[in-house]
Amino acid sequence: MTTLPLPHLLFLLSHQPEKDRLDDDSEAVRGSLLRGAAVAQLRLSGLLLDRAGRAERRNATPATTLDPFLAQVLADVPADRPRRWFDVLEQRWQQAEEAVQAQLVAAGAVTVEQRRVLGIIPAEQVVLTDPGSVRALRERVRRAAQREPGTAPPPIGEAVLAALAIDGNVSTVFGWRDLWGHKAAVAELKDQVDRELPGLRSTLIQSIALRRAG
Repeated sequence: MTTLPLPHLLFLLSHQPEKDRLDDDSEAVRGSLLRGAAVAQLRLSGLLLDRAGRAERRNATPATTLDPFLAQVLADVPADRPRRWFDVLEQRWQQAEEAVQAQLVAAGAVTVEQRRVLGIIPAEQVVLTDPGSVRALRERVRRAAQREPGTAPPPIGEAVLAALAIDGNVSTVFGWRDLWGHKAAVAELKDQVDRELPGLRSTLIQSIALRRAG
């Protein structure tokens, strides 16, 4: 599971095992969060660069074959024209959840079962193939925001997942009590992401606000 890209890990972190579905609190903004996680992955991989506050596509061949969702996000940045980060996040956000879920099914990380609520309303059950690995990932991400201030920073991938979960209110990762008393650690975490990926969180917060307002 650790080989999965950040948007796929964020999807798995959003899973409610007791209900076999994704959490309700971040549902409205999940598309934006998944796009943001994809942008983070592409920037950490060196395939997207920040050029004067805009997304610039690096003229390089990926070291490995890109996941289809990441490839689509990368393709949304023309090779010859930088784009605003906000425009990259807003492109096709409505299809992000379905695309990531389909790829997790193909990878064998989840299965999707059709059912009917009250025997009438069609619904999907998303079942984790390896719930233990997801629990372990969730604990690592939670610790990234709950460590003692001033200690060694977490790996950047875990820091990104934690920051996005906090900004997007992914309640399967953090409830409000989980962050109580950890304000300094959370501030350090967000500063780490902002240093390594400038503009990501500020732009994502705009997208989240737009989803919430809608």
